[in-house]
Amino acid sequence: MKTFKIGEKAPDFEGVIQTGETVKLSDYKGKKLIIYFYPKDNTPGCTAESCNLSDNYKDLQSKGFEILGVSADNEKSHNKFIDKYNLPFDLIADTERKMIEAYGCWGLKKFMGREYDGIHRKTFVLDENGVITAIFEKVKTKDHSAQILSET
Repeated sequence: MKTFKIGEKAPDFEGVIQTGETVKLSDYKGKKLIIYFYPKDNTPGCTAESCNLSDNYKDLQSKGFEILGVSADNEKSHNKFIDKYNLPFDLIADTERKMIEAYGCWGLKKFMGREYDGIHRKTFVLDENGVITAIFEKVKTKDHSAQILSET
């Protein structure tokens, strides 16, 4: 699994969001960007994390941040997730895991004594030039916004 360091340029990406439109890293030039990778729409931890970011979206925006969520769920699943929880930001449907793998978020996981490959919950914060300024590998799902704001 690829690892990144603060100060490195983030991998370029191109992904399809819930509307079917394509977004890429260059679309966010001049803005600070929070990219959070999460395992699955509508699961308890992922819902808590997404809702926490949503509840604090205005605070994050006031500090210049945009937010992008990324999972391997498809556009239809993302649309339902966004509608159900009123999420104000886009979610990338990375069904082929290109972005997930490029950012080092795919690999061996352990849960209840089982080992399997899956998406690791991880957040990257990028500056206006696409340089990584913070990486969160131990995400506090219910308080992720405060975690981000305290370190950026």
